[in-house]
Amino acid sequence: MNTDLIADLSTLYSAVVADVLDAHGYPNQTLSPAVRALTPTQRVAGRVFTLRAEIVDAVPDHPYALEMEAIDAAERGDVLVVDANHDTSCAFWGELLSTACLAKGVRGIVMTGCTRDLWALNQLDFPVFGIGCSPADSKGRLDVVAIRETILLDRVLVKQGDYVLGDCDGVVIIPQDIAAHVIAAAKEKVSGENTVRDELAAGVPVSEVFRKHGIL
Repeated sequence: MNTDLIADLSTLYSAVVADVLDAHGYPNQTLSPAVRALTPTQRVAGRVFTLRAEIVDAVPDHPYALEMEAIDAAERGDVLVVDANHDTSCAFWGELLSTACLAKGVRGIVMTGCTRDLWALNQLDFPVFGIGCSPADSKGRLDVVAIRETILLDRVLVKQGDYVLGDCDGVVIIPQDIAAHVIAAAKEKVSGENTVRDELAAGVPVSEVFRKHGIL
C-alpha cells in the first residue's frame, strides 16, 4: 500500500486528474454523472478493491457471502468499487457495512448501485458514491459474484489496485501503472492553476493568461 500516493491523491480534485489523464492518452477514465456523492462526505480517494454484483431473482444459498469476504479482505486505504449493473431495484449498501469499513480504515465506496440508511450515513464520515437510494434490501435482488476481478463501469475498465478519486464533480479512475506519474503531474497542474486564478482575479485578459500558461 502506497500511503504517500494516496495522501497526494487526497489533495487533488477530479477535474485536474481527468485533464492530466486526457493529456497522457487516457480519455475514458471518468464514470458517468449518474455516479455521484450520496452523503455529506463528498470526497473519496484511495486504492481500488473491485466487486461485481449481478441481478438475481431468488435468495442465494449463501447471501452476502462474497460481499462480506470483500469487506473482511479490504485493507486500510482501499475504496470499494462495485459494478452493480446500474440496478435501482434495491440498496446494495447501508449503514452497518459502512460502520464495518470505517473500523478497518476503508476509505469509501463507489458503485453503480443504490444505498439506504441515509439517516445514519449522513452522520458518518464515510463517503458513499452511487446512483440513488432505495429502502429495499439486496438479498434476493442483487448479489456479489466476483471480487478482485477487472470490471467495466460506464465504459471505464477498472482493475484491482487502480486508484480512484471522487468529489462533487464526479469520479475518475487512475490506472495503477501510471498512477504515480499522473498524480505528480496533477499536483504540478494545480500549482499552475493557482497562478492562473490569481492573474484572472487581477483582471488579466483570459486570452493573455491562456497564451502565457496554456491553462484554462
